[in-house]
Amino acid sequence: MRSPSAAACLLLLAACDLPSSERPDPFTRTGEMVALSGGDGGAANACVVCHGVDGAGDGAGTPRLAGLDQGYLLKQLHDYADGRRPDPVMGPVARALDDRQMRLVSEWYANLPPRSAGEVSRAVDPVAAALFHEGDTERGLTACGVCHGADGRSAPGGPALAGQPASYLDEQLRRWRTSERRNDPRNLMLEISRRLTDAEVQAVSAYLEGLPVGPSGSSSSSTGAMPGSTSSLSQK
Repeated sequence: MRSPSAAACLLLLAACDLPSSERPDPFTRTGEMVALSGGDGGAANACVVCHGVDGAGDGAGTPRLAGLDQGYLLKQLHDYADGRRPDPVMGPVARALDDRQMRLVSEWYANLPPRSAGEVSRAVDPVAAALFHEGDTERGLTACGVCHGADGRSAPGGPALAGQPASYLDEQLRRWRTSERRNDPRNLMLEISRRLTDAEVQAVSAYLEGLPVGPSGSSSSSTGAMPGSTSSLSQK
């Protein structure tokens, strides 16, 4: 039997015999390499420039990607590319990737351990906590935790929001409200964002930024009360 090293050398030699158009591209071979190199978009479009090597984001306008659902990440790349989620930065980045590269880089970020870009400590706003965990039946606002998890660390219906920068969340809600962003199912986020006041958008965004980041460990129901949500907004 050939040794592993000998087998690897044979594979490399075989690759060298391939036409240049068929040789594996070292810059797009894995999801990590796509993130580091920018894939077909080149180094200027490398994901790590904004999202960091660990995928934690910058704590400001750039979100965390590490630990997010792979299907969600892949959908966002497709939506950036086809214009359903217009963005002057991510549009060109996504359009430079083919479907294989999108799948590879989405998988790589999804498998990174989630962590926040920096510690955020603030007093819990009970109104924001109640909005997230309980909603407001009088205004037809379903609890955010139904889709995003009781702990904000994702559920089958939506991505993780815990630990994402408040400025990023605030901006996304503004984009939903104005239909600048329109890649939500059944216009759900459009309706929710338009029923929130500007002050509530800021409060909920700040509340979510302060939630702990990590694998979802909540055993409570998706609408269960969390610290600070002592009463429903519909009772106020």
